[in-house]
Amino acid sequence: MNCKLDLISKIKQYVSREFLHSLKYLLQVHLMALGAMSAFRVLMLCTLWEQLPEDVRHAPAMHAQAMLRGVWFDNVVACYILALPLVIVTLVGALGYYGSKVVRPIGIFFGIYQFYIAVISFRSFMACAGNIPYFAYFTKVLNSSIWNWAEHGTTTLGMMFTEASYYLYIAAFFLVFALFCWGLTRLGKAWRTSISDAREQRRHWAKNVSNLAIGLALCGLCMFGIRGRTGYNPIKVSAAYFCDNPILNQLGVNPAFCLLQSTLDDRRAENKRLHLMDDAKAVAQAQLLLGRKGLPHLSPLAREVKADKAPTRQNVVLVLMESMSAKLTGSLGGTNLTPAIDSLARGGLCFTNCYSAGTHTNHGLYATLYSFPSIMKRNAMKGSAIPNYSGLPTVLTQEGYHTLFFMTHEAQYDNMNAFLRTNGYQDVYAEEDYPKEKIANHFGVPDDYLFEYALPVLRRSHEARHPFFATLLTISNHPPYVLPKGFQGKSKDMEDQIVEYADRCIGDFMRRAAQEAWYENTIFVFVGDHGKMVGQADCELPESYNHVPLIFYGKGISPQTNTSWAGQVDISATILGLLGISYTQNNFGIDLLKEHRPCIFYTADNTVAARDEKHLYVYNPDAEQEFCYDIQCATPRSVAMNEEHQILREYCFSMLQATEVLVEQGRTLNK
Repeated sequence: MNCKLDLISKIKQYVSREFLHSLKYLLQVHLMALGAMSAFRVLMLCTLWEQLPEDVRHAPAMHAQAMLRGVWFDNVVACYILALPLVIVTLVGALGYYGSKVVRPIGIFFGIYQFYIAVISFRSFMACAGNIPYFAYFTKVLNSSIWNWAEHGTTTLGMMFTEASYYLYIAAFFLVFALFCWGLTRLGKAWRTSISDAREQRRHWAKNVSNLAIGLALCGLCMFGIRGRTGYNPIKVSAAYFCDNPILNQLGVNPAFCLLQSTLDDRRAENKRLHLMDDAKAVAQAQLLLGRKGLPHLSPLAREVKADKAPTRQNVVLVLMESMSAKLTGSLGGTNLTPAIDSLARGGLCFTNCYSAGTHTNHGLYATLYSFPSIMKRNAMKGSAIPNYSGLPTVLTQEGYHTLFFMTHEAQYDNMNAFLRTNGYQDVYAEEDYPKEKIANHFGVPDDYLFEYALPVLRRSHEARHPFFATLLTISNHPPYVLPKGFQGKSKDMEDQIVEYADRCIGDFMRRAAQEAWYENTIFVFVGDHGKMVGQADCELPESYNHVPLIFYGKGISPQTNTSWAGQVDISATILGLLGISYTQNNFGIDLLKEHRPCIFYTADNTVAARDEKHLYVYNPDAEQEFCYDIQCATPRSVAMNEEHQILREYCFSMLQATEVLVEQGRTLNK
């Protein structure tokens, strides 16, 4: 006890009393705000209790983790509010003067601050309260979609105040807000009393320095709280996701944070609505081109796919190879840098005319796993409001598969963790799971360790007697390049060496996998997530950016070279066909072994393209410029628009505009 008193007296000796009282006031307000938002989270958990599976209800550790992640997000919101007054308190403390000329303006500021806090807390608490019935209905955290209801204010208010089940949440909001305002008033009064009799009028340099040091340290902590984490990226909603239960995953997301972030997301240029052609015409043309009649209760492109064989129950290992352009692989006429990939191409089913949906990893994942084309710059995974898709992971989960995703970098990069867990993946492994000494740069671990880590995990999954679907996303073929010590490639050029290294990692993985008990019962799929610039730019969208290898390899797959047009959107349907699985399809993919595309289409950040064997069409919507090429020769030759180019134009425009319609309407599920 005496030690504690001595410590307090020493602190008072070197720190201004008024400065400490001001910090105490700010901290109390901060903690009170966290407590209020946590109260809403507890109420939400109680409301949704019956929706939790039995095993999750009896898992208090999971509930606690969800709550702690919630406090983490709440702290981000609270730190935004805390930042400005903390800076002012620090500056006043550094001056060391608490006379009337300073105290009075500070008192006025804190009075305004209290009003500001009350307004912000009113909105934040309203979002927290409104989120409970919203989530119970939509299974999504409150997001920018609610602004659509602003156009129907009378209807919305009527719905809120006439639905009896909402009264509990309305009452909870007013009760928590009233208690918060009462506490805010009491704390403000106590603070004003504590400094009203300020005696320390003369400057004391030691105390001033201490005040400044403590204040700056707290400002640093506040900035850290706003950023939410120490990693490469600031906090995203993905940080709340930690298990395979959608309720607990989203319980930790602060509704005010999600609402603000999703609103800002909507304002980003890449999320502006696409206008390539009339919506109805686009959907009708997409139906015709894909041979779909639609299912009225789902979408105009939905259909029932019936397998022509019994389910094989084979495992699937899908490897998305970072930046692996076809022009880098020898089997597709590129450089002689990929002996492992070339060997797989010769021993499996190799598609020579496969094109990535876009030019970023998120586009490749989105198209490959969920069979929706990428819409130029748009990142479907990155928004704070996580959309729902039915695709390969969801179908295989329904079929009893264990679904796993392995990435090299942090889980919340591009919001992957949240998106993947929401849409079919049960386990997600990322930088957070790997030893720190294995992390090479801000993109996490190199490819060799990714494969090394995955093998025992897959072994355990196999031993659990469930077929598994594993997706591995590589990274090494992406700058900044990191080669292991002692690596010797054929080339001395770093750009070539990293391709050799990435290829060698795949070869080593396949050799080690061949020793596993699950190997013989596994289909391996290798595809580039996108390409990269190889050689010279010969048109507005050089082919090397989108032309990627696509290889199916495994027992039962006969070696074959297929020259048909293929896109990443077709991979899921083709895999499900190989597995003999019947399912409801609601996307843009075709089974490449049973159906045919007349041409292929793809995009880049600001460019749309389509091609067939002889013609290439490129369009820039921002500039409203189109380019037509004859590609029968080695270098594309610019030509005038003709009938063939018009067909390509209509094909890609209808597919992309129909994608916009289905995504906008939320018609992306198979049930």
